[in-house]
Amino acid sequence: MPTYSYACKQCGHRFDTVQSFSDAALTECPECGGEVRKQYGSIGVTFNGSGFYRTDSRSSTPSGAGSGSGGSSTSSKSETKTSAPSSAS
Repeated sequence: MPTYSYACKQCGHRFDTVQSFSDAALTECPECGGEVRKQYGSIGVTFNGSGFYRTDSRSSTPSGAGSGSGGSSTSSKSETKTSAPSSAS
């Protein structure tokens, strides 16, 4: 359930309350009994994960930038992995 912020118009008391979407908005201050108004702020949405930023779609390897470098960097990685054990032995 969402949390809503309210502020009293008379005494300035600010408070938060958890309400369902179907609940009516509060109209009375719990401190002085005056009229309250709902406070609106920034939304509480955070986008996490890949695909939300321009840099997420880019390769993290320092090899050249471009649309064709994605396929070649993948094969370079596999070649590096196979050649690394042979050079180590």
